[in-house]
Amino acid sequence: MSKVYNFSAGPAVLPAEVLERARDELVDWHGSHMSVMEMSHRGKEFMSIAEKAEADLRELMKIPDNYKVLFLQGGASSQFSMVPINLLRGNSKADYIWTGAWGKKAIAEGKRYCDVNVAASSEAEKFTTIPDPSGWSLDADAAYVHYTPNETIGGVEFHWIPDVGDVPLVADMSSTILSRPIDVSKYGVIYAGAQKNIGPAGLTVVVVRDDLIGQPVDGQPVMFDYATHANNDSMYNTPPTYGWYFAGLVFEWLKDKGGLEAISMINHRKASALYKTIDDSGFYANPVDPDCRSWMNVPFTLADPELDATFLEEAKQEGLVTLKGHRSVGGMRASIYNAMPEEGVAALIDFMGEFEKRHG
Repeated sequence: MSKVYNFSAGPAVLPAEVLERARDELVDWHGSHMSVMEMSHRGKEFMSIAEKAEADLRELMKIPDNYKVLFLQGGASSQFSMVPINLLRGNSKADYIWTGAWGKKAIAEGKRYCDVNVAASSEAEKFTTIPDPSGWSLDADAAYVHYTPNETIGGVEFHWIPDVGDVPLVADMSSTILSRPIDVSKYGVIYAGAQKNIGPAGLTVVVVRDDLIGQPVDGQPVMFDYATHANNDSMYNTPPTYGWYFAGLVFEWLKDKGGLEAISMINHRKASALYKTIDDSGFYANPVDPDCRSWMNVPFTLADPELDATFLEEAKQEGLVTLKGHRSVGGMRASIYNAMPEEGVAALIDFMGEFEKRHG
């Protein structure tokens, strides 16, 4: 088998062109006779890599000048703590929107630092929808409002930005960042683990508005203070240099593809085709409200769960791998991030059709 299509939720598929370039530059970056992994993070070679990566990300996302871009370690899960540490600013309460498993983790960590108001929840609907904003119980005095625009496990995605007034809006965009254009100015903080749409695991990107930096909760680790990183160009300590470099290659790849407007059209086509296959079938089903189905993570079930193992094995034989659904929900899940080519989705759709004919 010459290739596989990897539908993993993360670490996820990376662009083939980027992998090939990283391979070619692995032992000698641009005539430096060093791998990026060996470079001093304060040397001119790596500084040029870091500066270009940030500039390209700012261009792609149209990040305003009054926002800092931080390249950190700790994964997106560390931001569950860093957000309240930095944004409470003397306040004692924050609002959270709960639409799935990652929102639940953010809420649990938020409760360690403040009074959490779950302003809206789709728990009663088994996290298959997004609560109508007209029913949200937002607190105008909250320090911030946190939500998860795309729930990787359940496959629920916001296709709109919540209006929370003057309260800073915080978004865990780990599995949707760079999949389409967004208005960064609507947010106080955007954070994302890299291992889905940015690069290899180990890097976390944080975009934070200037006025939200500099007043952390007393007594917290210096590494959890956004100012520590903002004031040191994300180099207070040794950053995840290779992940940062690789992210820069992905940003270049996205620019070469036409930017977020172009990748958005591709992502919409991929998701629409896969959901149509599911909806047109009596054999496959997706539980999510059609108005908030994820473009990035498509869970689906078979009419007979006893066929799940057979489906996965036969799919693997066809080069379609990592399709098993999360253990908490079962079934299947196809993660179709930016780097998943349309041919991969087409191959999955063809296989699903053939499997239904044989087993339906």
